[in-house]
Amino acid sequence: MTSTTASEENPPLGRRYGPLHLRRSGTSLLLDFSTGEPAVLHFGADLGPGLPDLSLLADPVPRSALDIPVTLGLIPQASSGWRGRPGLRGHRNGQSFSARLRVVSVTVQNGSVQDGSEQSGKEGCSAVITQSDPAAGITVDTEIRINDGGLLQLRHGLRNDGPDSYWVEELAAVLPVGRAATEILDLTGRWCRESHPQRLPMRQGTWVRSGRHGRTGHDSSLLLAAGTPGFGNRHGRVWAVHLGWSGNHESFVETIGDGRSVIGASELLGSAEVILDPGSSYETPWLFAAYSDAGLDGISEAFYAWFRGRPHHPGARSGKPRPVVLNVWEAVYFDHRLATLLELAESAAALGVERYVLDDGWFRGRRDDHAGLGDWYVDEQLWPEGLSPLIDAVTAQGMEFGLWVEPEMVNEDSDLARAHPDWISGPRPHSPGAATPGRLPERWRHQQVLDLVNPEAWQYVFDRLDSLLGEYRISYLKWDQNRDLAEMGHEGSPSVHAQTLAVYRLLDELREAHPEVEIESCSSGGARVDLGILERTDRVWASDCNDALERQTIQRWTGVVVPPELVGSHIGPTTSHTTARTHELSFRAITAMFGHFGLEWDVRQVQGAERNELAAAVALYKEHRALLHSGRMVRADEPDPSLMLHGVVSHDGSEALFALVSVATSFSEVPGRVALPGLRPDEKYRVRLAYPGAGSGRTFSQTRPPAWLAAGVEASGRFLAESGLPMPVLNPEHGLLLSVRAVVDDGPPR
Repeated sequence: MTSTTASEENPPLGRRYGPLHLRRSGTSLLLDFSTGEPAVLHFGADLGPGLPDLSLLADPVPRSALDIPVTLGLIPQASSGWRGRPGLRGHRNGQSFSARLRVVSVTVQNGSVQDGSEQSGKEGCSAVITQSDPAAGITVDTEIRINDGGLLQLRHGLRNDGPDSYWVEELAAVLPVGRAATEILDLTGRWCRESHPQRLPMRQGTWVRSGRHGRTGHDSSLLLAAGTPGFGNRHGRVWAVHLGWSGNHESFVETIGDGRSVIGASELLGSAEVILDPGSSYETPWLFAAYSDAGLDGISEAFYAWFRGRPHHPGARSGKPRPVVLNVWEAVYFDHRLATLLELAESAAALGVERYVLDDGWFRGRRDDHAGLGDWYVDEQLWPEGLSPLIDAVTAQGMEFGLWVEPEMVNEDSDLARAHPDWISGPRPHSPGAATPGRLPERWRHQQVLDLVNPEAWQYVFDRLDSLLGEYRISYLKWDQNRDLAEMGHEGSPSVHAQTLAVYRLLDELREAHPEVEIESCSSGGARVDLGILERTDRVWASDCNDALERQTIQRWTGVVVPPELVGSHIGPTTSHTTARTHELSFRAITAMFGHFGLEWDVRQVQGAERNELAAAVALYKEHRALLHSGRMVRADEPDPSLMLHGVVSHDGSEALFALVSVATSFSEVPGRVALPGLRPDEKYRVRLAYPGAGSGRTFSQTRPPAWLAAGVEASGRFLAESGLPMPVLNPEHGLLLSVRAVVDDGPPR
């Protein structure tokens, strides 16, 4: 670790030291301090060791402009001539509105000063840069790290050094985008149709995506990317960011008049939501940023490496594979009868299920979604002996037991709301002695938000969940959150920021008290999918839609950021609860395979050949889950829009599993040769149809299938990627799984 500090007696740091070059895993971030400000010169491809004399690379000064080159700093500032979106907006009761931050210290970790001489520069993979404006009375510490795999993290911490309050309106994390980028891609959606891509050209101006849901949002961009023309899954240069925050947020791409483009994000703060007293601080969420010269799959590799490198990542933490889940929701809904639930448990265990989850409806007064939220006590009328009879039966059959909760919400028709109406969040404070709180937000699913900023409300929720986890053998919580936080307020002030931190603290302390319990984040499906919540939970529910056709797109694009072992993916009923579409079991199973696999179906009713097929699908997932949850995700740039091809390839290239699915009718009579990308070019592979069988008349529509389909075929990775294999004619909304294994010396597969 090296550190340098400037003082009033010494010249600014940048005049005494050269550039700071952070580099790791093919990614570089280059900063120059020659103006006393951390100018960001490059984010993207690795620049390699050694740098030119950056003083010779200063931008020209155009006419009708500032008399000096304009600096793009880590925090873009008007005081440096930046005419785009400012990195910091804040003031002291209208004063000190424009900061002039300058570097006072730099600490580099995991690196070295090249020789300590002037302009020698530093190199490492993480740093802390401190900037200060004594006149404005603020100091900002910026933490930067490049992780193994190339994912960059950046966040700011602002401290109020002044004698009075400082109002923070925005503090953004911003990085430059290469001039080669001309297109923007982000994601949008709605309930049951989350994570759908949209593209637009980059032009001069600002593209902003705002999330004002009080949670991440069904329409959350999840990923904001800028790239070269037509960049795809496997080609093109891409710069992408994600903000690890579960509250209000903005992400943006901006091109200013001098031609420079930036990409960034920030927490979206409400009016007077963050006011810093003297000596207090505000810390931004982490910005996660990745660069790839191999399309979006390269972006996924960076994110996946970060996720899987965490010591608390599922599997690393527990040492066990991701269990097959049965959630009872679409089997029984609110109809909780012990005999039925016991039959479901017995049927599930026989199929190979390893985790059984009791969903909404088990607590006091909960017969539908109008009442009971907040009363986290087992309903004595439904469960006169508590949950133990069900839990004992589940665990006796070798399954874990999981339970649904929605701790952040409250029904007005609940004992909790009647006893503590002041615990309901709203835009106006509760009047002392009043029987009801001030004006409440409009209801959403007949519920309101519990004000967890209130320490008494927070403690009540913690105590109830802690008691349940202590009393019963619960291995898993499905933690739901089913509404936007409209007009979120605590004591008359906006409180999305504080509520989000309170939820984080609740999760953190429950996990510390019960480290063996896994937690799923569900929020009306996929309305809270972000790296902030995923630091505290073990998987997300990507959508309330179990329609396999919809899920193909939802999971594909959620998976650009989140690896499959963290994305719950279930086989739903034959006819979808949310879309009324009917799909074959094979299509539903193939779709669910590329995630954390489970069932959400009344499996008691599945009999005969269909039950045998379902059991075989469960066994197939167990056979391949180690690969699915550790390998490289591969998404082909398939030219036929009616087909989607994706797969997972092991890091040593020895095996892979691919899915080819038909999402619509095609203009072509036959699919033609379909390439299987991502394999080792000079390796010899055996490819076989893993599911469904070659004779499946419902899946295939052809007089004669390709000859290799029945017996398998051997070919090199280069042949499979460049020439490909002739594929069977798939009926629309059907699919197939291909197992690929390396062959050694014409012997048996590895």
